[in-house]
This record gives sequence, structure tokens and C-alpha cells, in this order.
Amino acid sequence: MHLQRTILVIDGSGTLLQQLQNLLEMAGYQTRTARRALEALDIARNETVDIIITSIDLPDLSGRELATTLRADARLRKIPIVALIDHDDPEQREMNLAAGINGFIHRPINVDALPIYIEFYLSGGQDAPDDDTSLDAARERYVQDVVSRLEGRIRELERKNADLERLDQMKDSFIQLTAHELRTPLTLVTGYIRLLEDYPQVRKLMTIDAEFQQLFGGLSESLDRMQSVIEEILIISRIMTSKIELNLTNVHPSGVVQRVINEFGAALVERELTIDFNIAEWPERIHADADLLHITMANLLSNAIKYTPNHGRITISARHNEQAVMFSVKDTGIGIDEKQQHKIFERIHIGGDVAMHGTSKTAFGGGGLGLGLAICKGIIEAHGGKIKVESPGHDRTKCPGSEFTVLLPISVQDKRGTSALKRLAART
Repeated sequence: MHLQRTILVIDGSGTLLQQLQNLLEMAGYQTRTARRALEALDIARNETVDIIITSIDLPDLSGRELATTLRADARLRKIPIVALIDHDDPEQREMNLAAGINGFIHRPINVDALPIYIEFYLSGGQDAPDDDTSLDAARERYVQDVVSRLEGRIRELERKNADLERLDQMKDSFIQLTAHELRTPLTLVTGYIRLLEDYPQVRKLMTIDAEFQQLFGGLSESLDRMQSVIEEILIISRIMTSKIELNLTNVHPSGVVQRVINEFGAALVERELTIDFNIAEWPERIHADADLLHITMANLLSNAIKYTPNHGRITISARHNEQAVMFSVKDTGIGIDEKQQHKIFERIHIGGDVAMHGTSKTAFGGGGLGLGLAICKGIIEAHGGKIKVESPGHDRTKCPGSEFTVLLPISVQDKRGTSALKRLAART
């Protein structure tokens, strides 16, 4: 009979929990254990439990609050709930009964009497209150106790939230200051490298010594990469603090795209990737920040290159009307898991194992800071536009691909842009 009974035991102390588990299993019962009330709720709701033994003092909810929550579930309403107590306190006893607790087991636990108590409560036994009047009064005290605890938790959460906001502001300021401090000496080093490149003896050495040329080229590329990383940090910092400013001019978007494609030309050739791009699809000009639009396109193309295997295809297409333009970057890459698609625009979202993280922006499966798509989202939204992703899922063998679609008003000031974007999207 006992083997068919499962007892859920809840206590914040691992020592007592283990002791009770050993005693109950020696008596022939099956056990499930939890150290927090919320963990116990999940077990009770998802598994078959015959009786619950809980301490009143738990790290999250109290044993009384746990009992009240369980009683609110029709499926769990009749499960016996027994409280572990150290001593008899009439007031606490009445409050426990008012919360939905059926009875009590005293600590230290009487090993011989434990199975007798359990069978008593399993068979429908229940400790009775002194009288109905005392139980009504206990209910009022219990409600007051719950409200008081709730108020205390809210105040504690507010205090912690204020601390988190302060730390978040400190973090944003630190990131921004650090990036600025790094950029100054890096700019100087980059300038010296450019001077050295023009130095006659260095230029001569580069023409006659292939190894020196490779080393010098690697140094220059590394500095450019560092400069790019710092710029990414500064941009995301401005996005995080809502301080991104647009330098709006008349921009030829197809020209921006073509320049980005040219910048990735070597990687496209090395990876044998095909680019489909038709200038005629694009509007002649839009009102936007040219530099930020360039960064957006570079990040989207870099993303497509990283996650598309060699010999793949990347399609950059667009359509527009007088008020809006919609363009997309579509690849034949490994795709994005549906569960991850809502996360990829978050700051520092890095897919896969961080331990296997790389820094290349063009190697298959390459990495980065995980800021690229967050930067794209911030820039696009600062222009009054939207960005979204569509992918059937993630599969490194079948390569279902991904498509990032951007909707932008032709003019940032054009209030009709949003409705125009909807009309463009509806025609797809």
C-alpha cells in the first residue's frame, strides 16, 4: 500500500529534507523533495502527489501561502497538507488551519509515530480548530499577514530595482567612457601605422620581404578590427541610453549597398558566395543617416555571410513607393531556430557555445560581440522603421536560410511612413 503513496516534502534545510526523505522511504513511501515553495508548486501540478509535508518558513512563499495556492487549484484542493512545526502556538496554529493546512507534525520527528500521522491524514483525518469564531479571526490575521508580507516584498523589489537601475546606468557610463578612452590611443596607433606604410624604407621592405608584408598587413587589419569593435560599442551605448543622433542627408541607398558589397568582396570570393543585387529595385534617394545606414547594411550582410556555407547565395532586394522602402537580405544559410528568433535583436546575443566563439565576421560560423543585430534594430527604429526576421528553423545540413526585412520611410519626417510600410508589406 505504501509503495503507491507519494509524499512531497518541502523544507529550506537540506539536512532536514534528507532526514525526512530517508525516514519516509524506510517506511515504504515514495518521496519527492523541494527546497522552495515555487519548486513544490511545479511538482504538485505536474506529478501525482498523495500528501504534502511542508515547513512554514520557506525561502520564497510561506508554507501557509503555498497551501492557499494549492487549494486554489481544483485538482489539488483535496490533497492533505501537513505542516512541520517546532512547538504549539495557538495563534499560529489557527492561521495555518485558516490557510488550508490539514494538520501538524512536530519537530524533532518521532520516527515511530511518523507513519501513523501520515496514514491518519491520508485517510481524511484533519486537526480541528478550537471553534468557528477563532477560525474567522485567524483568517483575518492571515490576510493581514499576507498583505504585510506582500508589502515588504514589493518594497524590497523596488529597492533592488532601484539598485539595478543605478548599476545599469553605471555600466552604460563605464562602457561609453571605456570605449572613448580606448579610441583615443587606438586612433594614434592607427595614424602611426599609416605613416609607417608611407615610410620609404618600410614600403621597400614590404616589396622585397613577403613575411614582413604579411606581418604588417596583419597588424593593420587587427587595428581596423579593434577600431570597428570600439565603434560598435559606442553605437550600442548611444542606443541603450537613447542618445543616438541622426545626421540626415539625401542618401542613394543602392550606392550604400554597393559599397558594402565591395567591402566584403574578398570574403565573398574566398567563400565562393553569390550576391544577387539589382540597383534598379531601389529608390533614387532616401532621407537618412548615410553612415548609420552603411553600418546597418554591413551588419546584415556580415550576418548572412557568417551563417551561409561556402557556395551559398545571398539576395539583397528592395521595393518602394513614394513614402517608403522595404529591403531584405536573404541567404541560403543554416537558418535560425524559431525559439531564438525573438532574442537575436537583443544586446550581446550570441548563438551557440561561447567557448567555441570566434571573432571573424566573414568565416562560416564566425562570431563577434553579438551587437550587430541590436545595432541594426536601434538604427532602424531611430529612423522610424522596423526590422524583422523570418526563417523556417535551424538546420546545418538542409540550410533553410533566413531573411531579414527592413521597412524605412523615404523621409524620417514623413508621418505617412508607417502606413506606407504596411501597404508595402501587404503586397509581399
